[in-house]
Amino acid sequence: MDGWLWLLIPGVIFGGSWASNSVRRALKTRHKRRLELLRATERRQLALEAADRPPEPVCGCTHHLAKHDRQGKCHEVVEAPTAWDAERKPVQYEPRQCNCQQYIGPEPLGTVFAAEIIAPS
Repeated sequence: MDGWLWLLIPGVIFGGSWASNSVRRALKTRHKRRLELLRATERRQLALEAADRPPEPVCGCTHHLAKHDRQGKCHEVVEAPTAWDAERKPVQYEPRQCNCQQYIGPEPLGTVFAAEIIAPS
């Protein structure tokens, strides 16, 4: 029995570190996969919430339809750069009217009228 004990001790010492590394690596991989699943679930939930919302009537100038008149001209005041530094970055801004020429966003649905269906006499 003493012979087996001498063979068992090195196996436990060297094999034990391999087993602990294997378990640690497996737990780390499992943790990464769980985090990926949580992120995917969160992205899916955000996509479903975004799909349920109707499109907002926002123009290419990022202003709402309410800021445009019937002809499409935008009446929002924006900050336009008036001075730049040596690296061509804006340094000074001045309030100006948005130069958007026409509203190009989605058209909101109008009032829908459906006549009642009458049974033929």
